[in-house]
Formats: sequence, structure tokens, C-alpha cells
Amino acid sequence: MKAIQPSRSADVTSTRATAELDEITLERARRGNRDAFRQLVERYERPVFSVLGRMLYACGKESLVDDLAQETFVRVFRALGSFGADGRHRLSSWILTIATRLAIDELRKPQHTEPFSARHDLASDVRADRDSERRGVASAIERAVAALSPEHRATFLLREVHDFEYDEIAEALKVDLGTVKSRLSRARTALRAALKGIHDEVE
Repeated sequence: MKAIQPSRSADVTSTRATAELDEITLERARRGNRDAFRQLVERYERPVFSVLGRMLYACGKESLVDDLAQETFVRVFRALGSFGADGRHRLSSWILTIATRLAIDELRKPQHTEPFSARHDLASDVRADRDSERRGVASAIERAVAALSPEHRATFLLREVHDFEYDEIAEALKVDLGTVKSRLSRARTALRAALKGIHDEVE
């Protein structure tokens, strides 16, 4: 059965963890039930678009978000029967691991990418009624995240945006816990520096 196309309207700025799919629907999806798999896609498309958007937008590859979201769910459908065989039981972590690895693979490809600019700035999604200082903070954070390597960016996003545990990040990115902690430390340092820069400008 062909995977169901995720909605283009999914909000790429969605953040915190989505409630997991219930076991009955998951089991039906495992057996190839199309309606159940559609429910799975609807449940997890927002976090998938979120992690792909944040990984790719700042590098000028926003046009690939839809394609990689579709590929994520194609791979989910093909491998759903084996989910849990490795001891993992949080479906959202498994799905976001697939999406994150696809994004990292894409960012590792040797090709020209546009520098970060206001056109790629996710802070443009901030509501118009927010004041300029808050927009400046959001923009500074996005620039700091965009400046990280794909691996560091993925580590930060999985932890701070998608609530992955350290061991889940290590499994997703195939690194040890020490590497996860080191990458998080570097990312947080970059963000603190970015926020300090904004504070200094205000003063």
C-alpha cells in the first residue's frame, strides 16, 4: 500500500511532544489498515514537519521538506511491523529518528546552499503583534541554531524541541551519551552567546 501524503499545512513551528497513538490504532496500522495509517500520519505530521523544517529551512533547502516528510512516512509504513523489536516503545521517537536521519543525510550532500537570511528565518512566523525585541530574540536563536553543524543542530532540536531523552538521541544519531552531552553543551553555549548579543544591543 502506498503511504499517505502528509498535509502541506502542517505547522513546521510545532514543538512539544505529541500524545502517542493508541495501541489499537497502532496495531491496525501494523496490519496495513489505511484508515489507521492515516490517523498515524495525522498524529505525527506536525513534529515531523517541525524537525525537518528547522533542520532544512536555514540552509535554503525548504523546498525539500515536503518530499522528506513523505519519504519519512513511506519508511514508517514499510518498517512499522518491526517497530518495538529493538526495545524502543515511543513511536514518536522512532518516527522522528527516521525524519532526522533523512535531514542529516540531505545536509551532508556536497552542494551549494544559500547563507542564512531573513528569507529563511523561522522568526517570520512569529505573530505580527509581538514586539520587535521578542522577534529579535527569536531571530537570534534561529541564526544560532542554523550556524550549528547538522549533527549538533539535530541533537539540540531533538532534546530541546521534541523532548527526546539522552539515550533516545544517542540511538537516533548513532553516537554515545558523551557525544550527545558535548553537542548539547556546544549548542546551548551558542544560544547563550546569541542571546547575550541581543541583550548587549538593547543596553
